[in-house]
Amino acid sequence: MAAAPMSFAFTLLAACISVLHHAPAAAAAAPANQIAGFLDCLAASLPAGVVYTHASRSYQSVLESSIKNLLFDTPATPTPVAVVEATDASHVQAAVRCGVGHGVSVRSRSGGHDYEGLSYRSLDAARAFAVVDMAGGALRAVRVDVRGRAAWVGSGATLGEVYYAIANKTSRLGFPGSIGPTVGVGGFLSGGGFGLMLRKHGLASDHVLDATMVDAKGRLLDRAAMGEDLFWAIRGGGGGNFGIVLSWKLRLVPVPATVTVFTVHRSRNQSATDLLAKWQRVAPSLPSDVFLRVVVQNQNAQFESLYLGTRAGLVAAMADAFPELNVTASDCIEMTWVQSVLYFAFYGTGKPPEMLLDRGTGRPDRYFKAKSDYVQEPMPSQVWETTWSWLLKDGAGLLILDPYGGEMARVAPAATPFPHRQALYNIQYYGFWSESGEAAAAKHMGWIRGVYGEMEPYVSKNPRGAYVNYRDLDLGVNDDGDGGGGVASARYEKATVWGRAYFKANFERLAAVKAKVDPDNYFKNEQSIPPLPS
Repeated sequence: MAAAPMSFAFTLLAACISVLHHAPAAAAAAPANQIAGFLDCLAASLPAGVVYTHASRSYQSVLESSIKNLLFDTPATPTPVAVVEATDASHVQAAVRCGVGHGVSVRSRSGGHDYEGLSYRSLDAARAFAVVDMAGGALRAVRVDVRGRAAWVGSGATLGEVYYAIANKTSRLGFPGSIGPTVGVGGFLSGGGFGLMLRKHGLASDHVLDATMVDAKGRLLDRAAMGEDLFWAIRGGGGGNFGIVLSWKLRLVPVPATVTVFTVHRSRNQSATDLLAKWQRVAPSLPSDVFLRVVVQNQNAQFESLYLGTRAGLVAAMADAFPELNVTASDCIEMTWVQSVLYFAFYGTGKPPEMLLDRGTGRPDRYFKAKSDYVQEPMPSQVWETTWSWLLKDGAGLLILDPYGGEMARVAPAATPFPHRQALYNIQYYGFWSESGEAAAAKHMGWIRGVYGEMEPYVSKNPRGAYVNYRDLDLGVNDDGDGGGGVASARYEKATVWGRAYFKANFERLAAVKAKVDPDNYFKNEQSIPPLPS
């Protein structure tokens, strides 16, 4: 099979998904006795070689192992007082208990793909924090049960490791994860998680059957012990809010022996504007076996499809619903499901499955910023004409359009914390650059914020929606002041600004769960859910 043409967009996204270099700043400016007591507690509670502090020779390389954005590779970035490379549940429990006892918050990291880096950095140098990294040992294990159509997966595993483990056991089961093989399972599922099978099988978190987690008391809980409210909250309520999820039991989904993919390019002068305008109506209403997304970059629209069936079926579906795209049999490539995962992750055919095991430990060379929107009604054609002009600007990035419909539209918005199921499609605005310096950052940040502002009249409103796994601190950050009464109420109200963008009406329920399971707000970051005031 010939290699399929893949745009620079996918090369770029994979580069941004790989690991970035990070130079740790000085330890947080918290009381020395507080930090010393915490570190002494870790030393007494954990085996040698698990805890890395600023005094450790390997601290920097361990911290860098899952950093994804050069924006946070600065000497001024507050860094953790310790990184715990947890390989067992007891290590996580000890870290949490030490943190609670000494007033040092703990943040968990699985793959490090948080777009704002909140799994490993803080905005406040005055507050000490530590990182529990779960990319090792039992917390990274994947155990596939073909007969039971399920898998237990550690939060520290990557999606690529999950796909590889499934394909090693059977060619007739899969999992509806994203195209990024280095994405960590923990963060992905915590935000809901969607990928190329979402129209057939919904969100990844819809397939979570059980989970184990450590709560703010250091207890190890499964679904039965945590209760259904907390189990609801962890399946889409965002990472770092309610505790540290260690592992997930996933329902695997059937996949056919043959799937079909295509990637076709249509330029602005090849009626791409009209195609985009129609795509908005067609893609969410196609049969659920068909997924048709678009990457819009420069003056080109790249249409990409995964079809859970044969070439003939995909060609017929396109001819019936979207003849203007003029998809032919020669555009389509038949393959197995795991080959389709490799195709979208690595830009072509013939890639060995072992590539899925690469966690992306090379040093990237890019900065990036992302924002997101949900579209409820098709945009007028003139909006796409305006968008082309934005894509000609100096500092332009790209847009990724992912259609919903199918199974997504059939599930109630309150079934899990993810509330955007009735949208036509999601937009991700992605800005990226390799030049260092404030001027370069301002140019590229200005582009992404400018095109985002341009789209405001045409996207969801009251609130304007956003996807929590495309975390965006432009939406607002928490007031991290301590105290109760009016302080707690003010903190909650401030958090609703960003919280309702991600969760809409589900935000209040998430805050109520937080008040029940972590009333002292131990697990917190700049966009963590606060307890609902009593």
